[in-house]
Formats: sequence, structure tokens, C-alpha cells
Amino acid sequence: MRKEKVVVGLDVGTTKVVALVGNIIDGSIEIIGLGKAESHGLEKGVVVDIGRTISSIRKAVEEAENMADVKISSVYVGIAGKHITSINNSGTVSINRPDRIITEDDVRRVVETAQAIQLPPESEMIHVIPRQYIVDGQDGITDPVGMTGTRLEVDVHIVTGAITAVHNLVRCVEALGIGIEQIVLEPLASSMAVLSSAEKELGVILMDIGGGTTDISVFRGGDIWFSKVIPIAGEHITNDITVGLQTPIEEAELIKKTAGTALVDSVSEDEKIEVATIGGDEKKMVSRKKLAKIIEPRVEELLDLGMQEVEDAGYRDLVPAGLVLTGGTSLLDGIAEFAAQRYGIPVRRGKIPQGIHGLRDIVESPIYATAIGLLRYAVESRDFQKTRRAQQKRQASLIGKLFAWFNRFFRG
Repeated sequence: MRKEKVVVGLDVGTTKVVALVGNIIDGSIEIIGLGKAESHGLEKGVVVDIGRTISSIRKAVEEAENMADVKISSVYVGIAGKHITSINNSGTVSINRPDRIITEDDVRRVVETAQAIQLPPESEMIHVIPRQYIVDGQDGITDPVGMTGTRLEVDVHIVTGAITAVHNLVRCVEALGIGIEQIVLEPLASSMAVLSSAEKELGVILMDIGGGTTDISVFRGGDIWFSKVIPIAGEHITNDITVGLQTPIEEAELIKKTAGTALVDSVSEDEKIEVATIGGDEKKMVSRKKLAKIIEPRVEELLDLGMQEVEDAGYRDLVPAGLVLTGGTSLLDGIAEFAAQRYGIPVRRGKIPQGIHGLRDIVESPIYATAIGLLRYAVESRDFQKTRRAQQKRQASLIGKLFAWFNRFFRG
């Protein structure tokens, strides 16, 4: 098997840590290793116990290394948490050279101008994502290099995070002797795993509902326009079940996955489920409808909070492609149907895209969307593409030299 490049996505979440190893062959991703561990030491996506977080990451990484038979030396790390904020901004530069041809240096200058904003002292930039370039008033340009113009503008989406939260995550990874290729906003990564280019172009909302946080993002014109992380997600549903049914947290999580639904009306009064009691080995029978009545209000609250963020940002009526749900909580029975009924828009669960091979059957679940998205982000990143083009150029040069040598030696 020819290995062009091995990349690793590391999703450090509130409830789980996932390490995914991908072998990149001609731009296609072959998944060759998966490691998963329960996450300890994080709350709402933020590290609160470095030692326990390191231990969780180590377990996931070692499992992925053993499966893939590789030594992981660097990773693309996803980041989320309520400390994440975003803003849209723009910048402008003039092209004063006689030929007026826009160069990569001009693009760098205009992006630097757009990101020159005043940040709170406790924040730092994670991403500066160009949404579009404008050359002499012509908008919608994705790559202006080589074009002619006198005025270059750019619209960017800037993502920031708390310095302490970012640096603590970095410390946990680097403590294992692993380098970080890049820190990537998790909703951006997830979008690369579950959204189609048509949805991104038309206008779509993505909600990645994990254990501790829900990542919300809006895409229009092919690019990200809005991102937000709210500190409410699947754990809150589980906690409500624990209190409402007076059952241990582990049992509540299992019941949520196996018998839970977000649609009360879909359950008959006669359906019963067996539930363990707190502090004893006894079981009790509980109406499944009662379980649904606990889950539905929490799902309603969670989705309403997310949609309100989109509404407040002014994008509620600009997403004809509707809502895509991903993350572990998107597997909850009836959640997509509930959202479609409540908001009157198309709703679907995210699916793993084409171009993913290898252990596809293992990672088909939405719970791996962020990790897969991190691999796709790596493949599509400018540095990776630049390295790949350089390798291709060297290979072409070597082949050319071999042909020239062959012609001289055998035909000369």
C-alpha cells in the first residue's frame, strides 16, 4: 500500500476523545486507525483537569496507533467550548504596481488588514477564514491571484477563543510528545464531513450536538458566515432522565440511547421500559411515554437556543437548505422529525461523504463527524496542498529526467 501522507484528527470532547488516522492517497482518505476513550477532565469542552485530560488523550492515541501500526507525531486538533466567539470583518488594499496584477503577497496583505481588530486581552485568534475577495467592485471571487485590479478587498470570518482554554488544550497534547499541525474550530471541521457543497452554497445551518456543547454554524455562498458554541447538549438530557426516573447516570445514558425519543406523540401509553434504581440492584417498570416527556422539553430548549443564535445573527431566513444535525445526540430517535415540525424547514442527519475508505463502516456514525472533518480539513488546507503540489512537481521532474536519460542511453 502506497502511503502518500498520514494525517491524524484528534477530537477532544466533553464525553469522548477520538483519534482518527487517515492515509491520504491522491486526495482520497483511507481510514486506517481509530482510537476512542472516555473523556475525563473537561467541562463544556474546556480543560479543567490537565492530568486526567492527558490520560484520556493518551488512551485514544495509543489505541489508534496500535490499529494503524504507526507512531503518531502530529495531529489536527478540534476545539470548541463556550469561550469560542466569532466576528465578520473586511479589509482593503490598493494595487499600485504598473502591471496591476494581484499577487499572493497582496492577498496576504489584505487578509492581515482584515484581521487587524482589537481583541479582549484574554482572547486570541484561532481562524481567519476568507469568505470572498472583491476586485474593483467585482465580488464572489475565491482566488484573486493573477487577476488585474487596483483595489483588492476581502471579507473574513474571524474565530477567537480564550487564551487559557486554547493553551491548556495545547499543553495536554504536547505533554504526550505530539506536535499540533493546527487547531481547528470543531463546527468548521464537522461541516467538511457532513455538508455538501450545494448546501453550503445555498445556505444551511449545522448543529453538532455533542455531550457538553452544541456547535452551531451557518454557511452561505460556500463559506462559513457564523459560528457559535453553546454550553448545552446531550449531557443535559441525560441528567434530566437521571432526576426524572431516579436512576444512575450510566443507566440514564443507556436508556436515552435505546428507548429515548424526542416525539412524545409517537409513544403509546402501554409501552414500558425496565429501569435500574439508585442505590440498589432492583429494577422498576416505567412508562416510555414518561421518558419521552422528560426528553422532548430538553430537546426543544436545546434546539430553540441554537436557532435563536441564528435568528439573532440575522441568518434565519437565509438558509433554504435547512438544518443538518450531527454529533452523538443527533442519533436520538425523533430529533430530526421534531426539528422539522417545529421550525418548518428541511432537517436531516449528517452523513459521512464520499471519498472516505478503509474503516468506513466503523466511522459511519455522526459521533465521528468532527474527527473525519479534521482529516478532510487537513487534506484541503493550503499547506497540505502546497506540499502535495511540490511533491508532484518533484516526481514529474524526476520522471522527466529518467526519460531523458533513457533516451540518451538507448536511443542516442
